[in-house]
Amino acid sequence: MKRLALTVIALLLAAPAQADTLVDNVNGITLDKDGKVVRFTGMVIGTDGKVKQLLDRKDKRPERPDFKEDGKGRTLIPGMIDAHGHLMGLGLSLMLLDLSDTRSLAEAQATIKKYADENPELPWIIGRGWNQEKWGLGRFPTAADLDAVVPDRPVWLERVDGHAGWANSAAMTAAKITAATKAPEGGRIEMVDGKPAGVFVDAAVALIDSAKPKPLARDLDRAFLAAQQQLLAQGITAIADMGTTIQEWQAYRRAGDKHQLAIRILSYGGDIDNMALIAGPGPTPWLYDDKLRMVGVKLYLDGALGSRGAWLKAPYADAPGQKGLPLLTPAQLRNKMVRASMDKFQVAIHAIGDAANAEALDAITDLTADLPGERRWRIEHAQIVDPADIPRFAKLGVIASMQPIHQPSDRLMAEARLGPDRLKGAYAWRSMENAGVRLAFGSDVPVESANPFPGIAAAISRTDAQGQPFGGWHPEEAVSRETALDGFTRSAAYAAFAEDRLGTLMPGMRADFLIVDTDLLLASPEDIRKMVPLETWIGGYRFYKKGG
Repeated sequence: MKRLALTVIALLLAAPAQADTLVDNVNGITLDKDGKVVRFTGMVIGTDGKVKQLLDRKDKRPERPDFKEDGKGRTLIPGMIDAHGHLMGLGLSLMLLDLSDTRSLAEAQATIKKYADENPELPWIIGRGWNQEKWGLGRFPTAADLDAVVPDRPVWLERVDGHAGWANSAAMTAAKITAATKAPEGGRIEMVDGKPAGVFVDAAVALIDSAKPKPLARDLDRAFLAAQQQLLAQGITAIADMGTTIQEWQAYRRAGDKHQLAIRILSYGGDIDNMALIAGPGPTPWLYDDKLRMVGVKLYLDGALGSRGAWLKAPYADAPGQKGLPLLTPAQLRNKMVRASMDKFQVAIHAIGDAANAEALDAITDLTADLPGERRWRIEHAQIVDPADIPRFAKLGVIASMQPIHQPSDRLMAEARLGPDRLKGAYAWRSMENAGVRLAFGSDVPVESANPFPGIAAAISRTDAQGQPFGGWHPEEAVSRETALDGFTRSAAYAAFAEDRLGTLMPGMRADFLIVDTDLLLASPEDIRKMVPLETWIGGYRFYKKGG
């Protein structure tokens, strides 16, 4: 909390960049508006926090800059833009029980018991991050597994992907869940011997969520500042917040009003209701010196692969009776898309399975002719796509908003869920690029860490942190370093209608950049994976310095 307080104080004292700030003696790298690499050794920043000039070695420097920063020969790159994350989800995960590092059910149980024992005042034990695949459990966990360690209080734990939850008996009692409880449309209740087993998938999560205590405004304010501090340390200067609620938006506004808003938030409302509550008749203007804007709406079309909620064209290889769950009917999806688009909100559709991606493309096809203008439809994740549907992304101008770090995390699970014959369109970045599809890259934080550098390493190598599998998993789908950098900068900005101010360091753009110790266009995947920002600057102001 002491570090968090110091960060808040620093933000309160933050001042605009001075006239003719000079950042010199750097190995500067950026992409221009066409995606071509531009190298430079110095950068001049104006009073408005925008890049004024890029300098080569031979170029004359300002004689009397008001501020000069010596880069000491280190590498300067554009700030990373996470094209798909959950900002408040990250913040709350930093405040609640975290199971993401547990490697077995027994280890998870020990972690849960320890947390419960250390927090006897909490009426509910709430957390996230469990993954039965990582545990090698071969099944979903059950309420009995939780009752064994916390029998006296409700426990509710969100799965790592956010598409399932795990409850103990006390939580199910508090939510009035019985054997007669029916799963809502688009949801599934796992059953054992005719009774709810304790795991609720996709829309069924709401059955427990509605009973648990809601975070207060002060909790959201603390969560936001905690998330922001972590993102700054990881080199994230802007994030597309997917599924913003009215309560979360209010927290962002409170931070902006108090001059505590450092990172740039590109907000997509959590379905139509939140979109309309927050922005009303259309996307908001840029607020707080280009720090906050509601751009569009996030719609869920299916669930996740790990919980078998992703909607597939053929049954799961490891669950022959299941194809996943469409969360919207065709009419519901099209109605929501029309409602948003008529008011010029951008539509981002969560689609993981090949059936969900095909349905999203069908809906876009149906609506494009009747909705003129540049819509920049987005499909979020696009993890499992029928190869026959990939050219349709390009034909319709659909942005593939993908998360490279999911591939090494999901590799073994994807093989089990799909079988070897259905992996051709899985995490198919190169196939998308070759078809002419615009790729925007992100992390899906807190499902994965927001650290962009392991994501870049995965994008160019198709390997995990241990370099496995040797040679890469389906290495033909790896992309170049330039494409990976583009996905986390220029194209991530384009994907949110922000390319006129963010994503590159060309003159006139916001001076959002990182100082790092590695040239990521020359480094190995192993070295890129280890990269950490030494400094994070936003709008020409340094908001983070490692060890500072």
